[in-house]
Amino acid sequence: MSVRSITLRETGEKFRVGKILCLGRNYAEHAREMKAEIPTTPVVFLKPSSALISSGETVIIPPISRELHYEVEMVVVVGKDGRAIPRASALDHVAGYAVGLDMTLRDVQADAKKKGLPWSVAKGFDTSAPVSDAVSRTRVTDPHALILTLKVNGDVRQRASTGEMIFKVEDLISYLSTIFTLERGDLIFTGTPEGVGEVRPGDRLEAELQSVGTLTVHVR
Repeated sequence: MSVRSITLRETGEKFRVGKILCLGRNYAEHAREMKAEIPTTPVVFLKPSSALISSGETVIIPPISRELHYEVEMVVVVGKDGRAIPRASALDHVAGYAVGLDMTLRDVQADAKKKGLPWSVAKGFDTSAPVSDAVSRTRVTDPHALILTLKVNGDVRQRASTGEMIFKVEDLISYLSTIFTLERGDLIFTGTPEGVGEVRPGDRLEAELQSVGTLTVHVR
């Protein structure tokens, strides 16, 4: 069911996915809608590679949850290994960009937050990380000037510019690489804009990142 690699569209090159590093609250308006503080340092959590699915597949709600939410995001595909990467050379470590969905069991997450527990179950369940094919970074002039859109059953629910990110791609790569060695095939989910909400079985989700691509999944 889940894929474990990301394909670079131009060449067909496959990147075996290792770590999936995700950013929380990286858009100020999303932080506000979640009634959370705007962070001064990146908020980081992880998903396993077994969470990955590709366009055309299905997000399956596990029986532990009754409230599944969507979060559309730009995804960075790491192209080469690095540790403590300087901000000035951070983009040299990017192979490409994709569009993804950080599917979240919001009720499970809310309960974990209330108890001061980790978010791993709410964020890392199987099928929680749909990701499109990637395009080469050489095709993207500025990753912070792209329109990110999500439609549910044809209705636009999220639409924002990646320029609204609090921490830019260079900041994220530099920061994350001081904590985790970044490896070829790692994915960085760069955070979601405002407009997150619930989806139900039978819904169709269509995500698009300008100049990069589209992703379509259904919910079951």
